[in-house]
Amino acid sequence: MPTPATLRASDLHRRLEAGEPLQLVDVREDAELELAALAQPVIHLPLSRSAEWLERLDTLLDRERDVVVLCHAGVRSWQFGSWLMETQGYERVWNLHGGIDAWSVEVDPSVPRY
Repeated sequence: MPTPATLRASDLHRRLEAGEPLQLVDVREDAELELAALAQPVIHLPLSRSAEWLERLDTLLDRERDVVVLCHAGVRSWQFGSWLMETQGYERVWNLHGGIDAWSVEVDPSVPRY
């Protein structure tokens, strides 16, 4: 059973700084995204509203590019990344270890912790 690779916040930061064409997928809820967001653009796919985006998933995500999934602490994103790989056939999936909270601690302290 495939599972997403782990990506530390500092490694994600380096990859973004290097200009890698990563797709950042944030699965948190709207209120969480408003509280603490990355400065980079994300594809917002809140898990509780999957009925709104599920049928359009292949138009929202490019299978040829790495997908980096994030949430608050890394659990929901790992579950979503595993689902992407197991049921949707995506191969290049990464989970942001520790989520946005790790990003706040390791990379950008201006991103609020909650």
